[in-house]
Amino acid sequence: MSESNLAARSDRDMEQVSGAEVIAQALKTQHVEYMFGVVGIPVIEIAVAAQKMGIRYVGMRNEQAVDICAEELGNNVKPAVTLLGDINAVTKQLLEQFDKTPWQYPPENSWWKTLREKMKSNEAASKELASQKSLPMNYYTVFYHVQEQLPRDCFVVSEGANTMDIGRTVLQNYLPRHRLDAGTFGTMGVGLGFAIAAAVMAKDRSPGQRVICVEGDSAFGFSGMEVETICRYNLPIILLVVNNNGIYQGFDADSWEEMLKSGDATAVAPPACLLPNSHYEQVMTAFGGKGYFVQTPEELRKSLSESLADTTKPSLINIMIEPQATRKPQDFHWLTRSNM
Repeated sequence: MSESNLAARSDRDMEQVSGAEVIAQALKTQHVEYMFGVVGIPVIEIAVAAQKMGIRYVGMRNEQAVDICAEELGNNVKPAVTLLGDINAVTKQLLEQFDKTPWQYPPENSWWKTLREKMKSNEAASKELASQKSLPMNYYTVFYHVQEQLPRDCFVVSEGANTMDIGRTVLQNYLPRHRLDAGTFGTMGVGLGFAIAAAVMAKDRSPGQRVICVEGDSAFGFSGMEVETICRYNLPIILLVVNNNGIYQGFDADSWEEMLKSGDATAVAPPACLLPNSHYEQVMTAFGGKGYFVQTPEELRKSLSESLADTTKPSLINIMIEPQATRKPQDFHWLTRSNM
């Protein structure tokens, strides 16, 4: 790639954009010309951003299925409409018809009103949880204080269950290709590898740009020894381990000790529980980085501020939260249930 093209790409990368625009730019980069979607959050914002990028968008009312094999139609979920044919041919036919009869969902109607009201109630619920002063902290309190200090151009890497899901709604991104996480399938163990790759790239192309890797305590366990790799190459990654002593939920130290009185841990400990108050920060200090064990918002703000100020070495902030902390209640069971 020529130096002029590299400079142009660098200029584009530094443009501050919304999350929806990040997706739209990614689609445009992959030469996507058309989008089909069921209108709703976050599809609306993505669709608007895509249209601004020159991508044509067709908003559907129900999920559709297109397949060249009739036996496969409806195999996954029951679609409202089934279309049998080659995807390219079917898409071309749909677009030709849409050109003849363009349509836009009316902006003022009961559906839009309900949607806006729900957005406001979700925002209010998150703010209420974030403002809670009780200790141990909850997820929303942690992410609120983290978000306050994050550089706008930082890379955010995230993996975990509640840690990643809640973090997606609170920790903001403003630039394209600056968020990496475990994705739709929740693949565990990718976080530290993503962070290392991002840090190597940042070190080469934009020294001083920070990489923030947000891990659940269970997620950290999948690839935690990559901390040695981080220290070996002296990559100034900031690791945040949101520690609730378990997978989804755990026990506090007193409850753990009381439980062990009834039998051996292999017989009485719930499979999702991890050892309470594990000092993951000591993994980082063992290899020469900085480690912090924090239990209050004040300790969190101080340790994060110190970590951001030091660009010479990596750090790990082990953040203790309420073991029974969860995300805010979900209206749709499919957001939290397991398909196993």
